[in-house]
Amino acid sequence: MPEKSGRPEFARIKSFTLRGSRLGDKYETLLAERGPEFIIDLPAGHDATAVAADARFDLVREFGRSGHLAIEIGPGSGEQLVSFAAAHPDWNVLALEAWHPGVARCVARAARENITNVRIIEADAAQALPILFGLEAAGKNAPEEIIAAGPRLNPAHPNAENPRADMLWTFFPDPWRKARHHKRRIVSPTFAGVAAGLLRQGGTWRMATDWDDYAWQMRNTVEASPYFDNPHAGNLQDPADPEPERGGYAPRWEGRIMTRFEERGIEAGRTIHDLEVICNGQSS
Repeated sequence: MPEKSGRPEFARIKSFTLRGSRLGDKYETLLAERGPEFIIDLPAGHDATAVAADARFDLVREFGRSGHLAIEIGPGSGEQLVSFAAAHPDWNVLALEAWHPGVARCVARAARENITNVRIIEADAAQALPILFGLEAAGKNAPEEIIAAGPRLNPAHPNAENPRADMLWTFFPDPWRKARHHKRRIVSPTFAGVAAGLLRQGGTWRMATDWDDYAWQMRNTVEASPYFDNPHAGNLQDPADPEPERGGYAPRWEGRIMTRFEERGIEAGRTIHDLEVICNGQSS
């Protein structure tokens, strides 16, 4: 239990809302039968979407091998997750999804395709990932503290020895459309340092969104970060951009499949923006 003080504990700002969590009998049976093959069960933290600060996570043991690693935040129904895993059986693919029905759908898809190189954690990615990879930001809630910790490892943390990822995906995250909710967007200065801490030097953070002002925020965030280099700076300039000369967007990554999230954006007449930035390995 956190030690009580004269002021209330800082509440973590979450980048998601939990929709309905009830499952039909089909999914309940599926999770009971096949869930243990894919779902990593970790001790819970202060709420249902949090991982305990002292949770032990051995990445190599969970996958049963070492290998290239991709991490997906918010896989939804698992379309991208399972497609990539099927095409790259030599890769380990770790997904973090806070929505229980989404976890069930990912398990269903992976089981249907006979995938063995996918693991899923049901948790708030922004809270859990620093713990799972032993970062100094683990257990911190205040944005200024997380930003100050950046990508640095905590050598005393047992999970600091986990291999770093080759790729991190943040595809079509919740856009939090109202201006007063923009602080909830996961791609932000607060998360940029954490993202760098998950990746090896030279690793790639791939993002996509169908909301223009989120695309500008993503571009601004990563180009302002000392931990990432944007090889597409100045490219794919958009006249709708408040700074149209800046560009900074990447061509569509061939490994990103068309999902229902993207289809809905296109049907609504929105522009898809991709970003691809490289972790430069700086720790401060």
